[in-house]
Amino acid sequence: MEVILKQDVKHLGEKDDIVVVKPGYGRNYLIPQGFAAMATPSAKKVLAENIKQAQFKQDKIKKDATELAAKLESVKLTIGAKAGESGKIFGKVNSIQIADALKAQGFEVDRRRITFETEPKQLGEYIANLNLHKEVKVQIPFEVIAE
Repeated sequence: MEVILKQDVKHLGEKDDIVVVKPGYGRNYLIPQGFAAMATPSAKKVLAENIKQAQFKQDKIKKDATELAAKLESVKLTIGAKAGESGKIFGKVNSIQIADALKAQGFEVDRRRITFETEPKQLGEYIANLNLHKEVKVQIPFEVIAE
């Protein structure tokens, strides 16, 4: 019996896979639990069209991320923070401050996509990693200066 998986099933397959299972497993477990649907010819055509459209959307998202990464490679940020005599800043620089600095320069980047190689807790230069897409990553140098 062929079924189309609606979500990932451990030891069986991933979402949108067409798998062959025993009839009892498909009828009594996968289909009633909502993990799968029957793989009829019309369902296969719908699946193929959905995969095609999803691939088109993913290609567009990747293209946009690549263009943004090309623009971001020449950017250098300066972040102001309150610091003590020894150069240690009060608190730390976080991804929200980096996102706001990028926004001020005209780049819209989600703060959840920003990570740091080392946490900026002192004055100095650091690197912020931007994960724009699973295949597109860019590093932005930034300097933390005393306000």
